[in-house]
Amino acid sequence: MRILLVNKFHYLKGGSEKYYFELGQLLKEHGHEVAYFSMEDEKNRRTGCKEYFVKPIDLSSGSKRKALDVIYSKANYKKMIEAIEDFKPDVVHINNFQRQLSASIVDAIKEKKIPIVFTAHDLQAICPASAMLYQGEICEDCIEKGYHACVNKKCIKNSRLKSLLAVLEKYYYDIHKIYQKVDVIISPSEFVKNQLVKGKLKYKKIEVLHNFVLESHKSEINQDEGYAFFFGRLSIEKGILNVIQAIKNIENGRLLIAGSGPEQAKIETYIQENHLNDRIQLLGYLKQDEIRQYINKAKFVVVPSIWYENCPYSILETMEIGKPIIGSRIGGIPELIEDGVNGFLYSFNNIEELTAKIRKLFENSDLVTKQSENSRELFVKNYSAEIYYDKIMSLYNELIGEKEYV
Repeated sequence: MRILLVNKFHYLKGGSEKYYFELGQLLKEHGHEVAYFSMEDEKNRRTGCKEYFVKPIDLSSGSKRKALDVIYSKANYKKMIEAIEDFKPDVVHINNFQRQLSASIVDAIKEKKIPIVFTAHDLQAICPASAMLYQGEICEDCIEKGYHACVNKKCIKNSRLKSLLAVLEKYYYDIHKIYQKVDVIISPSEFVKNQLVKGKLKYKKIEVLHNFVLESHKSEINQDEGYAFFFGRLSIEKGILNVIQAIKNIENGRLLIAGSGPEQAKIETYIQENHLNDRIQLLGYLKQDEIRQYINKAKFVVVPSIWYENCPYSILETMEIGKPIIGSRIGGIPELIEDGVNGFLYSFNNIEELTAKIRKLFENSDLVTKQSENSRELFVKNYSAEIYYDKIMSLYNELIGEKEYV
């Protein structure tokens, strides 16, 4: 089978890109032919496959034409037609495409009568700002009050103009039924599916398929060096300051933090002012292999998000290695953590409850061992690459009308 994978970024920027590249690798390992469609960038990866790139849209020029390209790019439409005619895919699997690639690529694929799968990695289909977050707080105003709320609050980079453009894009998608042109929307969590329904998104079909992780195959002895571990972007929605405050409340509690981001200076200041340097260590940005090593040596991992996470790779990667996870009860996180089985859940933003859960794992090594075993077992049972492959191929084959495809 030939699958054309689409994503607006062709380098490892976040969860959407991790999925995009790992799905491509998984499909190639099973003998399928894969090509990629994305945007030009000097950071782009080389995959060894056919790759089709469109020119980036420069909104800083102030050009009205460039602004309209965000909604519908004729150049990108033409490039997608060329890619389909050259590669001749059986299925086109779209990931994040809004703005940088525009709605035009969906029309091009439809014109060529190729089945379309779209994985909804975020909530942009119902929220112009995509995150349902405003100044660090959950916001559903676009669902409850209408999209004008995005413009009034200047949700996109604190700019009324950029927010207006995002809202116009959303109206265009709705009027032209862009999401209804997609044959199947994949939601990586039940939560996101429910939000899309709540947001009155018009669609043909939604399937829930939780994300997967390619296994490392490196022989690693599970260790426990006695620290809690957080890894991810140091931004307000990740709730990292909540973990730091919880660790402060636990005598001899240790926390290692991997990542960088806009909250880093505030985090460093808090650690200094509260004399926590001997118990909390900032590791900075780490590569994937380095993160694996720190997970492997951790007692447990903490995912303290205060926003609507979808299906966080931080949890799946921890489960693949086999460690407990303490996660906030928000978004898709509760779908991955069975409370008391492979970790603990707590009410998001509740530092007292988070402190109690962290203390419980610091004080009970036998519980950590048992939850580590459970975490690995749940991964193998539910989130392995082979399980995902079977599900995605079943979906692809259904769309192209075949019972079997070798």
